Order: sequence, then C-alpha cells, then structure tokens
Amino acid sequence: MKFSLRTPLPRTVVMLAVSAFFVAVGFGVMIPVLPIFASSFGVSNFLIGLVVSAFAGMRLAISPFCRRISDRIGHRRTIGIGMWIVGGSSALCGLAGSYAELLLWRAVGGLGSAMFTISATALLLASVGPELRGRASGLYQGGFLLGGMAGPAIGGLLAGVSLTAPFYFYAGTLVVAGTIAFTQLHDPPGMAEAAALAPTRPLGEVIADSRFRAACLMSFGQGWQSFGVRSALVPILVVGALGAEPSWAGIAFAIAAVAQTAALPAAGRATDMVGRRPVMIVGGLLAAASTIATPFAPNLQVLIVLLCVYGVGSAALGTAPTAALGDATKGAGSQPVAIYSMVGDLGAILGPLAAGVLADHWGMGAAFGAGTAILLAGTVAAALIPARLDRRSGEPETVG
Repeated sequence: MKFSLRTPLPRTVVMLAVSAFFVAVGFGVMIPVLPIFASSFGVSNFLIGLVVSAFAGMRLAISPFCRRISDRIGHRRTIGIGMWIVGGSSALCGLAGSYAELLLWRAVGGLGSAMFTISATALLLASVGPELRGRASGLYQGGFLLGGMAGPAIGGLLAGVSLTAPFYFYAGTLVVAGTIAFTQLHDPPGMAEAAALAPTRPLGEVIADSRFRAACLMSFGQGWQSFGVRSALVPILVVGALGAEPSWAGIAFAIAAVAQTAALPAAGRATDMVGRRPVMIVGGLLAAASTIATPFAPNLQVLIVLLCVYGVGSAALGTAPTAALGDATKGAGSQPVAIYSMVGDLGAILGPLAAGVLADHWGMGAAFGAGTAILLAGTVAAALIPARLDRRSGEPETVG
C-alpha cells in the first residue's frame, strides 16, 4: 500500500520519518540544557561530560542484545517500547534530585534509544525493495534533520520557562513518536516467521562483503565527525578563532542543516539510480575536503560555506551507506544492522575525546585532520566495491 500519489515509498517508511521528526525535535530541545542542568548539582566538568556520554555508552552496550529483542517481539513493538523508555527516562531526568539520579536515568534513555534506532533501521530496509532503499533512507534522515532544526529554537523558549521544561517536552515528543510506532507501523508480512528461522547468510560472510565494510567505515566516520568532532570543536572555532558571538555557531549549524536537508532527495535518487558506490565516493570526498579546510576558514562566511559543503556530503553519506547495508545483509537477519549502529556510536564516543587530545597537543588542524583521514578511508573502501555488487534501480539484486 502506498502512502500517497506523490511518493512510491510505503506508508511504513513515511511513518518512520514522521517518528524520526518527533524524536529529533525533542532531542534538539533537551540536549543544549543537559550540561547546564548537570552543573546545577555542583559537579566537575568531567562529570558533566559523563552525563552526556552515558547515553551513547549505554546505546553501545545494549546494541548487541537488540536483535534478540526485536526478533522476539517484532520491530514495531521494539521501536515503540524503546521510544517510551527514552520518554520516561527524560521525564525522570527532569525530576532528578541529585547528580546520581540524573546519570542513572540518562543512561536508561540510551537503552531505549538503541532499541528503537536499530529496529527502525532494520524495519526501514525490510519495508522497501533494493530499488527504493536510497530514497527511503533519505526520507528517514530528512525527518531527523527537520526535527533537529526545529528543536533548538523551541528549546530556547522552553529554557526561559524553566531548566527542566525541555526534559518534559522531550518526554512528550517521545510519547507521540512511540504512539505512532504502535499504531502506524507494521512489520512486513512474514517477518516474524523469518526471524524464527536461522539466517540464510552467515555473519562472517556479511562482514567479508565489501559493501558492509564500506558502510560501517562510513558510519564510523560520520559518528566521529558529524556527531562528535563538529559539535565539540566548531563552536570553539567560531568564538575563539573567528571572534564571533556564540549564537553564530548555532546559526551556522542551522544553515548547514538546511543545505543537507535540501540535498537529501537528490542523494536518495542518485543512490537508487546511479549506484551506492559513486554516491558514497562523492559524499566522502566532499565531507573530507570540507573537514580538512574547516579549521583554516579565514572568516565566518567561509566557515558557513564549508559546513554547507559538509552537509551536502553528509546527505550522501546518510543515504548510500544505509542502502549498501541493506544490499549486503539480505538474508543475514538484524545482527549486522546492530553492528552498523554500534560502529557509528563508537565513532561518536571516541571522536570528541580524540579530537580534544589532538587539539590540545597539536592544534585544530590535527583534530580535523584525523576525521578527514577516516572519511577518506571510507571513501577508498567504497571505491573498492566491485561493480557487480553495486546495486542500481532496475538491476537484479546480487549478494556476494
């Protein structure tokens, strides 16, 4: 069943994108105030950072078990329950009376996040054929991006009401997203029966697949650079190196997010029509070139242009690797999807820490250079995908 006359994508994919929007809106509202709220308990900067890292750390720890959960109760239920867990934990964070309580409930939120992220990716890939995987991934990523742009603006208003209001708002958006999951998402026919059977493709064979390795390396690079280094160091560049007001960091990120969102439809179509490999190569080169140039931007205008170029590259890296993942994991169950998610989380955890050390000892050029090297490594891995395995619309699906 198609959702509308304007899209060839199934209703489940569109509803996943809508759920992603609500998740991202709430996340964007809450994240800016989390360090400030943690500091209100009189703890050190290290412990403030630990609250931020606890979420990603728990995601990484619980990811290996998410496949068993989704295989037992289905992707739809796993997504809904995971979202409600994050929503409940967010409300409890707002009610926390001590640092220890805040840390505990923030970590619990990571558990729910791993559940819905991995199951949503698996359901997305299972709901479309290979000829639509790029466009489906683009729409899903677009939901996150639009929510991420709206969230900080709403968060600024809520923070003026109280420091805990964003936590309750985030809880509300997750309740909405979880309800959408339970009422609007549907596991494809036969998914439950297929989950009860042993995978027809061994995990070792998937890991040996060049498409899977390239997708994972790109996921690590995106986690390292997009969710880690950029968020940690670009605001420092804006204020320290360019002498601009802190608010310009948010403005720069918002403009880049607009560029990334605008590029997603074209990236999705190109992924399906031209192939995963060329889109990954172009995206990797754009992201790497803009990353290495970022710390040397002479003024704010050039920095914004570079962030926009990175956004366009990131649009390609948000669609093509996911499509390549779906191509490589056909018949292998959801365990490879969990590995893919874990690799991205690992990059997001290690990136800011490593970049901080590099920046302290060797400067911003070294910090951004490390991210560039990882993105280029992913680009090389994509270039090594054999042409016979690079899926295009209208071609038979190949596994090998």
